[in-house]
Amino acid sequence: MPAPNRDYKLFSRGSWPEARRIADILRKETIGGVLLLAGALVALVWANSPWAEQYEAMLQFTVGPAGLHLDLPVAKWAADGLLAIFFFVAGLELKREFVAGDLRDPRRAAVPVAAAVGGVIVPALLYVVVNLNGATVGWAIPTATDIAFALAVLAVVGRCLPTALRTFLLTLAVVDDLLAILIIAVFYTAQLSVLPLLAALLPLGLFTVLVQRRVRSGWLLLPLACAAWALVHASGVHATVAGVLLGFAVPVLRRDGANGPGLAEHFEHRFRPISAGVAVPIFALMSAGVAIGGFAGLGSALSDPVAIGIVLGLVVGKPVGITAATWLTARFTRARMDSGLAWIDVVGVSVLAGIGFTVSLLIGELAFGLGTDLDDRVKVAVLTGSLAAALLAAIVLRVRNRTYRRIFEAEQVDRDRDDVPDVYQH
Repeated sequence: MPAPNRDYKLFSRGSWPEARRIADILRKETIGGVLLLAGALVALVWANSPWAEQYEAMLQFTVGPAGLHLDLPVAKWAADGLLAIFFFVAGLELKREFVAGDLRDPRRAAVPVAAAVGGVIVPALLYVVVNLNGATVGWAIPTATDIAFALAVLAVVGRCLPTALRTFLLTLAVVDDLLAILIIAVFYTAQLSVLPLLAALLPLGLFTVLVQRRVRSGWLLLPLACAAWALVHASGVHATVAGVLLGFAVPVLRRDGANGPGLAEHFEHRFRPISAGVAVPIFALMSAGVAIGGFAGLGSALSDPVAIGIVLGLVVGKPVGITAATWLTARFTRARMDSGLAWIDVVGVSVLAGIGFTVSLLIGELAFGLGTDLDDRVKVAVLTGSLAAALLAAIVLRVRNRTYRRIFEAEQVDRDRDDVPDVYQH
């Protein structure tokens, strides 16, 4: 067996500027996660209350310009419009990670990218095996990771989780979002209209030219972004794809080559609070409401093969796929685990990644149609699987909490008082 590579460690801390930036992102996403859970809880209570008809009426309320074929139900606006902001921020974050972040090093990028791919393939295979004779169209539902929901769980049970594991979880979720949008664009585009899609290249191209010139004016950029979104929507491709493309268009580095935040980071600071604090919670409010019908109704919904495939994909498939892919990458690169960490930590974070709330609900609506019986069972399964993954992750992570606390305390020591923890200077 070849000797391990002593120059490369799995889950090393990386640089202090990157760790500080990611900590700031995680704080915002944690707040967003709390709001997401609040929105989902309100939706569930409302949909199972005497006022359930009012909830359904709200979802079906139509608004928008009919002349542009944008007279859409409120629920559709939440899925197609608000989540475009979510994916715009994901596009910004992914581009920044690979251009200026620690992941520009291919060895560091290999682990979360491989983990994300494994976390998509294995849940999809489990779902297909369970539904071989049925609704295989929903295979992508259990492949997503909801970073906001996961961080809300960490805020309760994993406050001392080491920086490297938090970074891994965040990067895994961002790559996961990219894979999700590719799946949506390729597999969930029922009818494609080429002319609107080609027309979308014009506002997208103008947007790209302006941001490449470091233009920040909202009155110039927002109309172009909205035009690109509307044309992609009209083409039949899911409109959230426009969000990712617009995010990829924004430059990461400063034109003068100096250190400091570039335009992508500027937009990220501006739009992440809107995404985490407004777009995703409202989508949860519009999508999580499902009439459960008591324990009998819950049991009936979860006995459906679609629901079984989703729950197995989230609770079993995600951790198995992520852990296996990470282990294979470590073997291939001959890397060893960073000091203080063990494979049980990878398992804990992988189980946490089984929380697939937001994008799983979106794909469920695309696969089976909004408001159908199967869509309702998808919602029950996604909620059940995400809750089960959260509880299992809490158990695994709590077992290692003493170790995490020791690492966390070491990461706070700053004996020379230069505002950079000593562990990042060695």
